[in-house]
Amino acid sequence: MKNILVVDDSALMRRVLCDTINSDERFHVQDRAANGLEALDLLMKNTYDAVILDVNMPRMNGLELLKELQDRKIPARVMMVSTDTCEGAKTTLDALDLGALDFVHKPGTAMDCRTDDFKKQLILTLSAVVDSRLQTFSRTTPVREIIRANAKTTGTPIRQPKEISGNKIVALASSTGGPKALQSVIPRLPKNLKAPVVIVQHMPVGFTASLAERLNSLSEVHVKEAAEGDVLEPGNVYIAMGGKHLNIVTDAGKYKIHYTDEPNREGVKPCANYMYESLRESRFDQVVCVVMTGMGADGTKGIMNLKEKKKLHVIAQEAETCAVYGMPRSIVNAGLADQVVPLGLIAQEIIMNVGVR
Repeated sequence: MKNILVVDDSALMRRVLCDTINSDERFHVQDRAANGLEALDLLMKNTYDAVILDVNMPRMNGLELLKELQDRKIPARVMMVSTDTCEGAKTTLDALDLGALDFVHKPGTAMDCRTDDFKKQLILTLSAVVDSRLQTFSRTTPVREIIRANAKTTGTPIRQPKEISGNKIVALASSTGGPKALQSVIPRLPKNLKAPVVIVQHMPVGFTASLAERLNSLSEVHVKEAAEGDVLEPGNVYIAMGGKHLNIVTDAGKYKIHYTDEPNREGVKPCANYMYESLRESRFDQVVCVVMTGMGADGTKGIMNLKEKKKLHVIAQEAETCAVYGMPRSIVNAGLADQVVPLGLIAQEIIMNVGVR
């Protein structure tokens, strides 16, 4: 049985979260804390399989706790409970930057947290976090400094892309651990990349716009939350909107974003399988599929179906660099991966396969 620490300043919310967690025989709430200061004291003395952490709390909030864990190098698997406001989305991304692994959207009232949908999402996310690689917090280097350092060296010789012909697209899928992992990929792509990049990152409504804004501020390529009817252009990155399924369609000879509203697939919405399958009838000469950190198997079925019609090059993230080795493992086990690549080299392999203008 996995031991969990629940941190929330609302006594009612703590009770609701604890009841839900304890209802699953795999988990047990070992301790509770009303703020980050109480949680820090517990984390200095005890080890937990996962920590469920609120953001807004008195004395020490969630972000301040994450920073303390960094400074003190205290390992923990942390999962945030967050609101879906614009401000809440940005704060959640800050938490993911600081080492939190994933988050669930917390409804406005405790009553709403008793719904089957919230309970299911809480347990599903918690199970992924519990099974993730243990995060040993250390003082993080600003992303811009990491990018600057990687421009000089990646630890291996950087191959120069040879002349690459053909019309290509990059289709990337990620889930748990993805928002932070994407910061090691998208900012390393050049603005003259010879292909558009389309991303399905599993996130709820209200969070993908903030993710796109953050990546755009760090990148040479232009990054945006994909809007209905967007025309795909080389050197641009389009992130699927939370709560809808992203498809690529052909209209008057141009490739455009089109959203559909089918039920959840693989338990998620957006689902990468729809993105991949929508490319079956496209005229792209090759689809470069990239599958990164995440729970479950989203992407596998879609790539299988796409492979029946299109020439593919499939890149799977290496296990040791994944927060959760679920989606890439499924790709590898299905025999679909052409390459298994550490996170820090994924951008380079994308460039090698699609080229620059």
